[in-house]
Amino acid sequence: MKRINIIFSTSGCPQHNLWIKPTLQRGILSIIHPHTELRYINDKIGFGVFATEFIPKGTIVWALDELDQILEPEYIEGLNHYNRDVLKKYSYRNQEGKYILCWDLGRFVNHSFHANCLGTAYEFEVAIRDIFPGEQLTDDYGSLNIDYPFEAMPEEGTERRIVYPDDLLYYSEEWDRKVISALKHFNEVEQPLLHLIQPQFIEKVQIAAKEQILLDSIKSIYFHRRNYKK
Repeated sequence: MKRINIIFSTSGCPQHNLWIKPTLQRGILSIIHPHTELRYINDKIGFGVFATEFIPKGTIVWALDELDQILEPEYIEGLNHYNRDVLKKYSYRNQEGKYILCWDLGRFVNHSFHANCLGTAYEFEVAIRDIFPGEQLTDDYGSLNIDYPFEAMPEEGTERRIVYPDDLLYYSEEWDRKVISALKHFNEVEQPLLHLIQPQFIEKVQIAAKEQILLDSIKSIYFHRRNYKK
């Protein structure tokens, strides 16, 4: 969900902030897609989440659950230095500026400018293209209300090099189009996490699936820091 602010030395480029999506180990519930597993990649990247079976486009790959903790900024700022830093590393921020501390393997989903998973305004993430066995699941961290910009490892096919806290304001239309294209297949594919969609979102998700109309842009989850009042 959000970054683990660790600097790794990468071959062919200087040090970069490689941010890893956090959470605790997977428990009984399948909050992240069950056809995934945690794998060690290397000393430079650390861990990542990989598909163990084919995950088709339009599949929910992660969903917010009642076991995830929603923490007020004041609570986090009142903690000791160590606990505060750990919580900020292992959480992301919602549109209200609250920190969401997840508990599943999602914390190890790495960033990519060509992510194969994207978030929605409906508190779940969806595969925006087919993900094959052995392929790593990735997110675009620009959608996660990060606290500080970071330089990511270069990728072919994009001029983006830095992920910014306000990327949602600039790329939301592009991301919305990809989500609409994915949700078109929503009712055609197996959905192990379907039961985790919150009731108030079900009708909107079905409208997106059947009519290819996204009633709520991902831009709606942007945290406007200037409007935040302590």
